[in-house]
Amino acid sequence: QEQLIESGGGLVQAGDSLTLSCAAFGRKFAGYAMGWFRQAPGKDRDVVAAMGGNGISTFYTDSVKGRFTISRDDARNTLSLQMNSLKPEDTAVYYCAASRTVGVPTTPREYDFWGQGTQVTVSS
Repeated sequence: QEQLIESGGGLVQAGDSLTLSCAAFGRKFAGYAMGWFRQAPGKDRDVVAAMGGNGISTFYTDSVKGRFTISRDDARNTLSLQMNSLKPEDTAVYYCAASRTVGVPTTPREYDFWGQGTQVTVSS
């Protein structure tokens, strides 16, 4: 049974940093595209950052460019999201996901495996 388990969320102030981690179990996700999504109350689940299976190609949504960095460690089967200069509008539940799709998928329906999510709350 594949599992993706996120950790590292919490309550922080605007301008602070957080690092989210995603640990994968039950399957080696080397070669899979991996992504971080977020969903605020009443809004759709949207991509924040994604990385192709080659570990090189990346995508960032415009609002986080220059502030967030996605990385993966295939030896440890983990995915991370370094978030700097956090803003109140970054408040959401953040999800880790894995995809068999080639390239850098950016829509939820392209992802095959999902974690349960971790809450990030940024106060002003």
